[in-house]
This record gives sequence, structure tokens and C-alpha cells, in this order.
Amino acid sequence: MSEQEADFGQTLKAMLASAYSRQVSPAVIVVDHGSRREESNQLLLVVAENFQRATGLKIVEPAHMELAEPSIQTAFDRAVQQGAELIIVFPYFLSPGRHWHQDIPQLAAEACQRHPGTRFLVAAPLGLHALMLQVIQDRIAECVREASHDSHCFDVCDDQGEHSFDQDTADDEK
Repeated sequence: MSEQEADFGQTLKAMLASAYSRQVSPAVIVVDHGSRREESNQLLLVVAENFQRATGLKIVEPAHMELAEPSIQTAFDRAVQQGAELIIVFPYFLSPGRHWHQDIPQLAAEACQRHPGTRFLVAAPLGLHALMLQVIQDRIAECVREASHDSHCFDVCDDQGEHSFDQDTADDEK
């Protein structure tokens, strides 16, 4: 954990104390769309765990907007049970579409209604954040490095730096 990452949890608490004129117990809920593929849903659990470990925040919960559990409601319930008073919902989405500006705020508001005195905020999605350009560059470089070790004409790199080759697809493209 870098010093900057470790400081984030303390910085967030200080910002909230200043904004609300008192100490507020925050939680972060990291929300993705949700998938029928369990492997995709498991990725969000890893993201939430890594974020919690990196920031030192006490309460970080994963949630899927639809199709899988835990839902936004379940994540709110868990966060409040752990003492959260302010829940910051982070949409783990690339673009600020309908889910970001309509669906997630609506689901968060419904979840929040079950917990009087609890407030929530919805952060912007990843979108055009400057660091996304670096992520794109890193992913491309990583994929090219891995693919350069063999002469496959088609590689698929995954999020663990692994790549796979689909011989049937390559043969079809010849």
C-alpha cells in the first residue's frame, strides 16, 4: 500500500468531518452492472477487497446493480450494520450513462430509505479520468508483450496478464 493510498481513508474522513461539521462514519459501495457469469461477479469482490486494503477504509462493500447478489440494498444493509452513516456509491462503470444518472441513484435512494439518518452520495464513474489513459496504455503494452512471445495472429489478454489463443477463431479468419 502506498503512502498516498493509506492517506486516502484519513483524508476522506477529514473531508467529511469538515463538510458535515462532525465526524461521520463513511462506507464505500463499489457497484458494477452484475452478470450471469460468476467469474465476472467475483472480479468485483476482488476490486472491493483491494480498494479496502489500499485505502484502509473500514467499510467497503461490493454490489451489483442487477442480475447477481449482493444487490445495492444488501450492500447498504451491510454497511449500516457496520456503523456507516454516509454511504458513497462508486459506479464501477466506464461511461456516465442511464445506469449512473438514473438507475443507481434510484436504487441507492430506495436502499437508504430503510435506514433513517443515513445519507448517500453517488460518485462519477471511471469515464474520462486522466488515469484511464495510463490504464489503456498499460493494458495494450502488457498484451503486446505477452503476444510477442509467440506467433499467434489472435490473442485475448485477460485482467491477470494471461493470454489465450483460440485456434478455431484463427483458422476461421484465414
